[in-house]
Parts: sequence; C-alpha cells; structure tokens
Amino acid sequence: MLSLPQPAPVAPGMTFDQMLERIRYDGAYPTRERAEDVTRSVLAALGRQLTGEERVDLAACLPAEAALALTSQIPDTEPLTGWGFVKDLAARTGRTPATTRWDTGAVLATVAHLAGPGLLDRILAQLPTGYALLFGRAELTQAA
Repeated sequence: MLSLPQPAPVAPGMTFDQMLERIRYDGAYPTRERAEDVTRSVLAALGRQLTGEERVDLAACLPAEAALALTSQIPDTEPLTGWGFVKDLAARTGRTPATTRWDTGAVLATVAHLAGPGLLDRILAQLPTGYALLFGRAELTQAA
C-alpha cells in the first residue's frame, strides 16, 4: 500500500516566512514568491467568506501578514459553497479551477493547523457546504 507523505506539524506562533515555507512545501511551489502569491489570494478569498468571531479568532491565530490578507477584505453578502469559492477565486486570479483547488488546499491545510480543531469546527459550521474538503477534512453529512 502506498503511503502519502503527511504534512509536518505546524508550530504555534509560526512566522509568516515559516508559514510560506510550509505552504511552498505542501503545494510543491517552485519559489517562495509563488507560495506567497497563492497564500495571499486564498486568504483574501477566505476573508470574503468569514464573518464574526470566527474571522477575528482566525486572524489572531495567523502571522500578522496573513491576518492582514484575511481581514483586509469585506465579507460578501452572498456566501459561496466550497466549489463556488474555488470557481470565484479561479476567475479572480485567472487560474484554472483545478489549479485553484490545489492552491486552496495547500493554503487552507496550514490555516487549519494554525486554527486548531475547535476553531476549525466553528469556521466550518459558519461556512456553506464544501469547505471541509478544502481544509483537508472529510465532509460529513447527515443521512436523510
């Protein structure tokens, strides 16, 4: 059985440079600049979706530069599903939905580690369906 590499644990109090290196490694980006561009784009898009205490608490978990990218956006009035989030970000960045999905997963996996399970649960409860997979979690639904 083939075992996929697991991301290294993310240390609390991570610097922005450490965050970018983690995302660069997880996303297999060739340069730090590419990882930073992707990180800022994804965090800005997430900032357009999150509101309230979850937004504030997540910003507090992130390095200052990442928190600024998240909080510099005004939340949208119409929340997007996870797939809608990817399509919207792809349209804004000019990338394909497949590349954008990869980018989103690389960034949000690190964000999930920094947030911790309790805050991530609250974030996912606030967002429409489809975000759990973007954060590296299974999407659990109730049987009808």
